[in-house]
Amino acid sequence: MIGTVIGCVALVIGLAAGYIMKKETSKPAAAVIPVVLGALIFVLAIGSSCFTSVPTGHTGVVTTFGRVENFTLDAGIHGKLPWQEVVMMDNRVQKASVQLSCFSSDIQEVTINYTLNYQISKENAMTIYSTIGNLYYQTVIEPNVSNSVKVLTARYTAENLVASRDELGRLIEEMLSAALTKYNIVVVGTSIEDMDFTDAFTNAVEAKQVAAQNKLQAEIEQERKTMEQRAVAERAVIDANAAAEVARIQAEADLAVTKIQADAAEYAGQKEAAKNKAISENLTRDLLDYYYIQQWDGVLPQYYLGSDNVSTIIGMNGGN
Repeated sequence: MIGTVIGCVALVIGLAAGYIMKKETSKPAAAVIPVVLGALIFVLAIGSSCFTSVPTGHTGVVTTFGRVENFTLDAGIHGKLPWQEVVMMDNRVQKASVQLSCFSSDIQEVTINYTLNYQISKENAMTIYSTIGNLYYQTVIEPNVSNSVKVLTARYTAENLVASRDELGRLIEEMLSAALTKYNIVVVGTSIEDMDFTDAFTNAVEAKQVAAQNKLQAEIEQERKTMEQRAVAERAVIDANAAAEVARIQAEADLAVTKIQADAAEYAGQKEAAKNKAISENLTRDLLDYYYIQQWDGVLPQYYLGSDNVSTIIGMNGGN
């Protein structure tokens, strides 16, 4: 568009200069020179205005007398009408980092460094330009980032923010993506780079952690002592049970020995009784004489009883 204006101005100047030179000089032919130069500049300006070059990573938005056309130009050289302009829109992935002062649900101040990677929709670049313009980051992205981070941070207590950092980042990204999609801006990725709390809160958290660690250490020590006492008690029970078991086994063994001895005595008595019975059943005169002889000490008896009469033997022991 500017080239077209320059060409038109050059042509007008050339024509005016030629007309003046024709009227005021004695050489009318010389008046043709500025006219030709103006025409040449006009042609070159118009020719250059019919082509445009879109650099890599950009999308060209075409406007005709300020009206946005419903198409875009990709990277490369394109033809256009001399009175049309091409606005370059960066469609590469861009990075933005913001530092926001937020408040937790328990009214603790926290400073969050938040990073956003985003990209405009190439197919809808003309819509972005016509509705938002080139300053879409300042107009749309930055306010939505601030709103999403602050709103979701306020749902957590300061103490839970650290533990829920990943969850908070995911929720912010989801909320931000939904908000920017309406403006044809794509969220490529986000991250919470840092969270910084006040010194007072940080000191309080550290003191609480130290107290928790001391309490845990005390509980561990107490548990160790309890386990040792329990082990000693269990060992005493085991020893008592072992002693009782040994005593039981010894008693059973003694009882078994007593029973065996009683059975042996009973068996011996039965054996002797059987022997005596057998002897009595088979007792003869000869056998009695045999046992008598076996038991005789070599001293003659003073009296001798016969079967039919009684005989008295006197003096068998030296004249008594």
